[in-house]
Amino acid sequence: MQAKNDIMNKHLPFFLVLLTLFSCDISRNRGSEMYLPGPAIRDGYSPMGLVEELQYSGSVPGPTHRRMIVYLPPDYYRTERRFPVLYLLHGARGYETSWIRKGHVYQSTDSLWREGLAEPCIVVMPNVNQYKDDEDYEGGRFKGAWESILEVDGTVEYAFVHDVVNLVDSLYRTVPDKAHRAVAGLSIGGYQSIYLAANHPDIFGYIGSMSPYTWCKGRDHGYRKLFYGHLYQKMAAQFADEPPLGFYLYAGKWDIMLPSTQGIHHRMKRKGFSHEFSKYSAGHGWNNGWIEVYKDMLKKLFKNEDTNRNQ
Repeated sequence: MQAKNDIMNKHLPFFLVLLTLFSCDISRNRGSEMYLPGPAIRDGYSPMGLVEELQYSGSVPGPTHRRMIVYLPPDYYRTERRFPVLYLLHGARGYETSWIRKGHVYQSTDSLWREGLAEPCIVVMPNVNQYKDDEDYEGGRFKGAWESILEVDGTVEYAFVHDVVNLVDSLYRTVPDKAHRAVAGLSIGGYQSIYLAANHPDIFGYIGSMSPYTWCKGRDHGYRKLFYGHLYQKMAAQFADEPPLGFYLYAGKWDIMLPSTQGIHHRMKRKGFSHEFSKYSAGHGWNNGWIEVYKDMLKKLFKNEDTNRNQ
């Protein structure tokens, strides 16, 4: 019996990773779908808002250009109003259209805007995978699960504010302060969101982390050392003078990331870092999970400031 237990303990991390891949719906057969992100507007639904696509250059090693999808409120070009911005990140085997393709982001956002339950905002969906170069990027191919999990090395994240946030502020009528910026994501994107906000407490006033995948690994080089690590030291500064206006942690009741998310919640609670932790009745996936969580979070964003102002 002891020998059997030793074998189980030895291989437990492997089994947990496999369980994550299946529960995440990221262990799909290579021939099961297209390998590029695909169109930003798909057949079957006409968004109420305006969809724009940007090709933007990178300032760190990797592809020379990446694509991001920007979703604008319906009246964006009929008003001089400035809008808050939500940066919405994908997870493993994802890309800039994952929230569109699987997360029904247009439908959810439109319904909340239509009912007056969410503040009109600009939703930005970038590709935050690590690619070696243009050939590896290949138009934004989705990466295998092992690639995604093992290549979270801080390179794209380190340049995120420079390459993505600053560009959006330069091209669109945003309100360029932390009270009007949110960053959120699922799984690996949830992990990235926590660190983006902790590294840039003056940039992001709202944080949404859905089932943060905390087992990410990557090359131990300069970017990773700068970006990842020392989380709670960074959080101490983040919550010191001007704490976040909203910090939302989510995990499913049958979520492989529930224990680690609860660990973050309990540690933040002990340190007095104000936040909300919610459990939803599903696992590490979209159905009854991240789609519903997104709607819950969107209803809470940008409620603490008057966003109906011109600058």
